Amino acid sequence: MRTVITGGAGFIGSHLCDYLIEKGHEVICIDSLLTGKAENIGHLIGNNHFRFIKHNVSDYIYIDGHVDNVLHFASPASPSDYLELPIQTLKVGSLGTLNSLGLAKLKRAKFLLASTSEVYGDPQIHPQREDYWGHVNPVGPRGVYDEAKRFAEAMTMAYHRYHKIDTRIVRIFNTYGPRMRINDGRALPNFMYQALRAKDITVFGNGLQTRSFCYVSDLIRGIYQLLISDEHEPVNIGNPEEISVLQLAKEIVALTGSKSKIVFKTLPVDDPKVRQPDISKTKKILGWEPHVSREDGLRNTWIYFQDVLQKTDDASVNKST
Repeated sequence: MRTVITGGAGFIGSHLCDYLIEKGHEVICIDSLLTGKAENIGHLIGNNHFRFIKHNVSDYIYIDGHVDNVLHFASPASPSDYLELPIQTLKVGSLGTLNSLGLAKLKRAKFLLASTSEVYGDPQIHPQREDYWGHVNPVGPRGVYDEAKRFAEAMTMAYHRYHKIDTRIVRIFNTYGPRMRINDGRALPNFMYQALRAKDITVFGNGLQTRSFCYVSDLIRGIYQLLISDEHEPVNIGNPEEISVLQLAKEIVALTGSKSKIVFKTLPVDDPKVRQPDISKTKKILGWEPHVSREDGLRNTWIYFQDVLQKTDDASVNKST
């Protein structure tokens, strides 16, 4: 199998590159490195089953030879990214999706879209099922990401219905693990960084808003199960175990043994109050559910961030001397 992964140097995309190579695929990773990192795929350089192309998929995509699968994962994905890069976010969700679907159409390849739980917006239905249409503010600051992904889903289904492209759509809920950027801007890496640096841990609002955190290896396994399935409609993949943001902060303080204090700041505009996947459909059609406990996942992530910060500190010392 020859598989193209856009955004393949990103947090999730790079783990997907690893997984598919282990499954015997030849992987072509396309990434502009706007938010992806070369370090995430550095260990794959020189592997005969891996090829990296630095390219912005909002521009035309050319790949020589046959392609069996196109997996579109390119996009800024954290609030800090898409608030700083609103136009690029809209472009990769629209033009990037168009170009990726065009490649799949040209090569007669299977196409999988990485969508997001953000398509549900600030949901009025809880937990969120795939047949819920969402509650999104299209002109709010988060709308650039939410609507880009909603448009990408609409375009994917249009190509499926009109051009008969063999498509998949995965709605990814909060995911964490090694290779997250420590300056990602999302709650979990922020809390990890602040705890490891003994800084105040900043919780927005009263911290009672909820999230559901899925460890990256579980997510990747679910994405692969979806890829090899026959399901064309959107599928939620995430961990249904709900936790408040405040409780997450407390767990990270306890895990790291940090002396950090928890402080509260104003809640950002349109920040979702609840976020929890209903994975009934996922269990039924994919036979998938998460296996990694939050305790184990947080410990693995903490070890990774410790290593990142140690390398950062060592580089700073070397530079100063």
